[in-house]
Amino acid sequence: MATSLNQSARRAAERGLLVQVIIGRQCKDSAADSLAELERLADTAGVVVTGSITQRRDRPDPAFLIGHGKLEEVQLACRAAKADLLVFDNDLSAVQVDNLSAAVGADVMDRTELILQIFARRARSAEAQMQVELAQLQYLSSRIQATEKQARFRGGIGARGPGEKPFQLHKAPMLHRIRVLKRKLEEIQERRSRTREGRPWPVVSIVGYTNAGKSTLLNALTGAGAYVDDRLFATLDTKSRLLFMPGGRKAILTDTVGFIRNLPHGLVASFRSTLEEISESDMLLIVADAGHAYAGEHVSVVRGTLKEMRADRIPALWVFNKTDCAEARARIPRLAAEHSGALFVSALTGEGVDALKLRIESGLPVAARPFAEGGNDSWREWRKRPADG
Repeated sequence: MATSLNQSARRAAERGLLVQVIIGRQCKDSAADSLAELERLADTAGVVVTGSITQRRDRPDPAFLIGHGKLEEVQLACRAAKADLLVFDNDLSAVQVDNLSAAVGADVMDRTELILQIFARRARSAEAQMQVELAQLQYLSSRIQATEKQARFRGGIGARGPGEKPFQLHKAPMLHRIRVLKRKLEEIQERRSRTREGRPWPVVSIVGYTNAGKSTLLNALTGAGAYVDDRLFATLDTKSRLLFMPGGRKAILTDTVGFIRNLPHGLVASFRSTLEEISESDMLLIVADAGHAYAGEHVSVVRGTLKEMRADRIPALWVFNKTDCAEARARIPRLAAEHSGALFVSALTGEGVDALKLRIESGLPVAARPFAEGGNDSWREWRKRPADG
């Protein structure tokens, strides 16, 4: 009864039990925040959370991830809550998913599959839908490959007969579709690259942890009406608006998909054409929720993701948002001490937004003359030239 990636998306209001295994010396508070985040992810996916169970282990059980005693507790909790879905905060192997599903009599998914399902629901543009499909297929392909290896290990070389195996029959069309999607996304990437070369203004990308208020900040800075929702991954499609700065200069301000801890590597790779917008920016606004108890950990996740994308050397402004919250105001002195030069704003009330515009303008390279008056050359072509005397 293991779930397919889209099976759960078709069913309404599933009742789900959350399970977390804390491996080794992971900090208890960090694990608690991760579990709370999993609950928000489940809510975003439309799952009615019935409860949660946590276990600390030195090492994961290869068959079930959790121990046999904890497995019995999970079985009883599922029956008592009438839960038809187990959602693990950990990544699961294909064998673990099958074993857990058979033992508990419920569908099973891990954190990666849950995030993929949310992305599938949120994708609106054709590009985002292709990127999500690619990530899903690569995830399933890796599952099939792992199951195939396990079957070979169990059966031995002599157990394999002639002809294609069921694994291969499923995998062949999947690999073909993966190649098709990669080719289409590469074409989009090339078109976008040509478009970037012709932009008349510098590009400032808003990045940060999911639900940090990036879209609200885009609206506050530009007066745009970008979609805003108090849910994780409300934004998948890149949105760009023109930013008018106090000194009369202009920039293209771009809102991008949010980051999260343990973001599936396949998603980062599949969203390459979208995320490349970040790595080609002239400046980054790195946004964090100042009121979140684990804002520091979220900052570390963002730093790591930017490094993985090779975007960690782009000039950046750290922006701590949601200062209108009481929790945020209490944390501002510590955050200011830890992040020299950071700005503190409330995109909701507008506090600090004008100061942020000034910092953006002063941080961007200064053209010898306003570029809009300089003919048909692009901003990037202008940047390649030596400054006029």
